[in-house]
Amino acid sequence: MSIPQSGGGPIDRHEQLAEYLADGCKPKADWRIGTEHEKFGYCKDTLKPLPYAGERSILAVLEGLRDAHGWDPLVEGGNLIGLTKDGANISLEPGGQLELSGAPLETIHQTCDEVNDHLRDVMDISDKIGVGFIGLGAAPIWTHDEMPLMPKGRYKLMDGYMQDVGTMGTTMMRRTCTVQVNLDFGSEADMVQKLRVALALQPVATALFANSPFFEGKVNGHKSWRARVWRSLDESRTGMLPFVFEDGFGFEAWVDYALDVPMYFVYRDGHYINALGQSFRDFLKGELPALPGEKPTLSDWADHLTTIFPEARIKKFIEMRGADGGPWRRLCALPAFWVGLLYDQSALDAAWDLCKGWDAETREGLRVAASVDGLQAQAGGVDMHTVAREAVAIAEAGLAARARPGAGGMLTDETHFLNALKESVESGKTPADELLEHYHGDWNGDLTRIYEGFSY
Repeated sequence: MSIPQSGGGPIDRHEQLAEYLADGCKPKADWRIGTEHEKFGYCKDTLKPLPYAGERSILAVLEGLRDAHGWDPLVEGGNLIGLTKDGANISLEPGGQLELSGAPLETIHQTCDEVNDHLRDVMDISDKIGVGFIGLGAAPIWTHDEMPLMPKGRYKLMDGYMQDVGTMGTTMMRRTCTVQVNLDFGSEADMVQKLRVALALQPVATALFANSPFFEGKVNGHKSWRARVWRSLDESRTGMLPFVFEDGFGFEAWVDYALDVPMYFVYRDGHYINALGQSFRDFLKGELPALPGEKPTLSDWADHLTTIFPEARIKKFIEMRGADGGPWRRLCALPAFWVGLLYDQSALDAAWDLCKGWDAETREGLRVAASVDGLQAQAGGVDMHTVAREAVAIAEAGLAARARPGAGGMLTDETHFLNALKESVESGKTPADELLEHYHGDWNGDLTRIYEGFSY
């Protein structure tokens, strides 16, 4: 979840809303890669989730990273709720999932170094206090009542509201993890093409990274239970957004969509003011019930944009949201996949050719089928395994065309970061399939074995 935005002046003209998005346009030389990933923490002896405070807790991990590894604290209401350093943030998801929101970096080599450094630092602290971390799309055993709600005002508001607008919102908050990548665009037209490809192919990422076949100690019938959860969260702010594929789509169309998404909050003076279900359109007119007579700032608009959760979204960049949290090597594979598809024009055109013939029903069908069947998904006459193989090949060609060497001028380009995905398309197996094979094989149905075998 995003931290509160700051620095935006008053909104005096409706046009400022689209201009805010358009300000994200950058020349290609300035395009960057921002990778985010979440993981579950647990006590190694009990295999139970971490509380916020205590000897073995989220707070202890944050304090250890602050004191031993030079991170600066982020405090809300007297509670340490995050850290920041060198353009990156470490934050808490609602159920205590630890998230790294990486700095904007130039290459996959750099973002993978960042991931590796972060996980080594987390292990340094967690090993000392008997804590472990695991990358999965959904908590495999823990129940809702076992997952603490972190002491952030945003989450307290969302928790109650989620129970009124869908059936799985609180499950999403407490018991799911994802890996995401944020990428830039050069112009409005470039944003449109990239967002269309991102949305259409997001089910491919869901299939390739499917890693949550267990829930509450049982096989749940889905390769990605996380993706299933998101389908029953809040229809007003999730989904595949068919309007993005309509003629004339651009920044203004996104503004119209975002204005119709009900608000969560307004952030003022370190506090979250309850605006649940209220309208940003009313806010623009000074008629928001939560703050009567007050009009929003651009920071309020930026905050509101962070409360929209489709499969891909735009702020001042495009955010890919379709993948389960996963094992260490796949944390670098996700940015490699999307950078390969979107940051080389020939690859982007090829990716669009791959999916431009799909209608809204097919795209939604693939979204549903990917969560259930992973690479074996079928929808609208589209075979997911075939599409995934083609998409990975296009991404590989795009990374090869970028020809970005590693540190010290190493000849190795970024294509090797796709190796985990190439193995999946060759075998037809996702991480979820591997987990299920263990569960039905050498684990003999003992799901606690997942912690020993798949923790960082």
